[in-house]
Amino acid sequence: MRITHLRQSDLNLLIVFAALAEERNVTRAASRLLLSQPAVSRALQRLREMFHDDLLVRASSGYEPTPKGRRLLQELSTILPRLDRLLSGEDFDPRQEETTFRIAVTDHASHVLCPLICRMVLPKADKVSIEFVSFGDQTFEAIEKGRLDLMLNADDGYLPPRFASEMIFDDSYSCIAAKESKYPRALTLKQYLAAEHVGVGIWDELQTLPDKRLAGIGVKRRCPIWVPYFTAAVRCVPGTHLLATVPTRIARFESNNLSMRILKPPEVLGRFNYLMAWHPRMNTDAAHLWLRHAIREAGMALSSG
Repeated sequence: MRITHLRQSDLNLLIVFAALAEERNVTRAASRLLLSQPAVSRALQRLREMFHDDLLVRASSGYEPTPKGRRLLQELSTILPRLDRLLSGEDFDPRQEETTFRIAVTDHASHVLCPLICRMVLPKADKVSIEFVSFGDQTFEAIEKGRLDLMLNADDGYLPPRFASEMIFDDSYSCIAAKESKYPRALTLKQYLAAEHVGVGIWDELQTLPDKRLAGIGVKRRCPIWVPYFTAAVRCVPGTHLLATVPTRIARFESNNLSMRILKPPEVLGRFNYLMAWHPRMNTDAAHLWLRHAIREAGMALSSG
């Protein structure tokens, strides 16, 4: 961690700057900080020297921030509350502390969990933003390096043991077939393997759980076409002889679609758990604890729905 410039700086000056930038007036800022006006003026001069910029300039309505001053205030609005919380040991308050969480999700999670998070979490978190990004080959590295806060994925055996995880819901598989198909409502393993499938490439060109479970009994299905998303696989089925194997919660979205039929797959595909996973360094972080609690509540609502 490079902190060359921090060692030479007085971080208390940042508190003075935040008050000045918000109040736009030396007298009001001094009163708020319980300092004298000359002390606040001297602090502003030191800040200008520290950042090699005027930061705040006089205008008819009071001080106005320069472009660099605006950027600094924006950064401090996030950094200072976090530092204050670390020092006080208080819980994260999503109505007071502005923050953005980045979460990697699969197609499955984006369809079944994201809507619940929008309805259940965001209305109670005025200052929180959540950015969902696609789960992919770089997700584990991004979690490791702190570019992502959390990932949501099926428990398919690929999660590195260095990460912490928690089950948030479980699901099973269903098969989608065209309405005119001759498949029975419940497929035997022989019928399933005799069919041609739309594969959903999730990891290493596998639809991890179905293909791994089939491989576990020494068999393999034929997939003449691969797509990156479950929803795309479902849309490929009408008017064809293909089968799409998708999580049952996604299949339910098509229950009123007259161009498709929902079939029961062979028992070998079974059920599976869905996880949230994160780096252990975040175990006790107050903001991350709040995020995991919010995701956990959404999972519970999904399971009880």
